[in-house]
Amino acid sequence: MKADAGQVARALDRPDPAIRLILLYGPDESGSRALAARLDKAMGADAERIDLSGAQLKDDPARLADEAASISLFGGARHIRVDPAGDEIIDAAQALLEATSAGNPVVVIAGNLRKDAKLVKLALASGAALAFASYLPEGRQADQVATEIARELGLRLDPRAAHALVAATNADRGLMARELEKLALFLDAAPDEPRPADMAALGAIGAANDESDLGAIVDAVMGGRAEEAAAELALIGPNEAISVVRALLRRIAQVMPLRAEVAAGQSVDAVMAGAGKAIFWKDQKVMAGLLQRWTPDRLATATTRLAALERAYKRSGTAGMVLIGEELLTIARAAAARR
Repeated sequence: MKADAGQVARALDRPDPAIRLILLYGPDESGSRALAARLDKAMGADAERIDLSGAQLKDDPARLADEAASISLFGGARHIRVDPAGDEIIDAAQALLEATSAGNPVVVIAGNLRKDAKLVKLALASGAALAFASYLPEGRQADQVATEIARELGLRLDPRAAHALVAATNADRGLMARELEKLALFLDAAPDEPRPADMAALGAIGAANDESDLGAIVDAVMGGRAEEAAAELALIGPNEAISVVRALLRRIAQVMPLRAEVAAGQSVDAVMAGAGKAIFWKDQKVMAGLLQRWTPDRLATATTRLAALERAYKRSGTAGMVLIGEELLTIARAAAARR
């Protein structure tokens, strides 16, 4: 079923056993994750959360229904999050919706899927699923999002600072939250002890620039700019390594359905025009370039390699960042060779 903002918020705040799957998709993936966090809060701090990826469910489609029907090891609440995901989990989602029992709610964060994506069509057609698309906030709405996130952290963000933060993060809620968390620590702010935050405070922690924006790394790798990618990677710490890989996977998931249309005979301009506001206006030029640079087969290969890289990183310990750097630069060089 299609859900509006109020319906999906209520479904996440008060889980209904009749709703087995909540699909959160659209270009504002940070917005989707902010929504998913509402289920975390609703289930309680002691709840067990099972995290799965689309690649895992592609290899084992029955696992999602099994996890949804399983009882927590400790007998408490249990829920499942699938992130990142796309049409590769269609068999797993179908099995979940057709299973004789479920019990544990499932949230899928699927990125920027088109309306005709198999996963979207499945969720819209099922009475046991909800589908909600998040779009990047723009203009005053984006500034208001920054202000609201700041307020929850105990910050009174002035209008100029809010606007600057939105511009520096391309209205990405996750990046805004990360910078505002740093700012709250810097100012010793808390919800019960709020502090004012202005442009000077943003400048003091570097939040008025885009150095922490993973989009710079993603664009460099996908755009075939290996030297730039290497420079950006040097600024990333171990705690952000998986975030880089997942950001690349999300960008590829965004490109793949559009590139399939180009492969089917449409022009890049026609495909971009048809995508409409699903592509954030600042990303449109970059996206058009990627549609010309990448082929469907090479996008599929990159997806497979990145999924394997994430698994290898989790097993590798201290060698993880070396693995990340080598693989991302390999992808960047391969992209450069396609000019």
